[in-house]
Amino acid sequence: MDSFVAIDVETANNHPSSICAVGAVKVVDGVIVDRFYELVKPEPEYYFRYFTEQIHGIGYHDTEDCDTFDRVWRRMLPMIGRLPLIAHNKAFDERCIRAAHKVYRMDYPDFTFFCTVMKARRTIPRSICPSFSLPVICDFLGIPFNNHHNALADAEACAKVALVLFADEQADTKTLTHIRPLV
Repeated sequence: MDSFVAIDVETANNHPSSICAVGAVKVVDGVIVDRFYELVKPEPEYYFRYFTEQIHGIGYHDTEDCDTFDRVWRRMLPMIGRLPLIAHNKAFDERCIRAAHKVYRMDYPDFTFFCTVMKARRTIPRSICPSFSLPVICDFLGIPFNNHHNALADAEACAKVALVLFADEQADTKTLTHIRPLV
């Protein structure tokens, strides 16, 4: 797979609909061609102070004047078009995006949605990669990665991981152990 949109969301609290940041990276024919990042006024609009400070650093004052998810999504949707989505831990990101669509009474498009965590677990033995977290997978594959839990940085890292893991649907462990360093 060489054309897709990698997406990542951050949340303000334990409600999946509380998206406070969204990042997306569009890949066409194996090349990153576009990036999207925006802070979002979450719904419900409250933050777990410890959670946000320790995880992504986004707080109430960062998003109080931002647009809500429905407006941000409408701006991002043309970038996605008909491309499939990919996330690192799609279960989280897709659940949040679906919940936000429901809160704003928006129809959820029936996206094809792939997951780099699931692909890594099926492709890379745990004996050679101790974790399937985004920073560890990036390190294992030789992909430079900074600013974890910034939605755009996570989306870009996910895109680069996807380009490796989905490059050959028949890839086996032997293939993956010989690709370091990627970048």
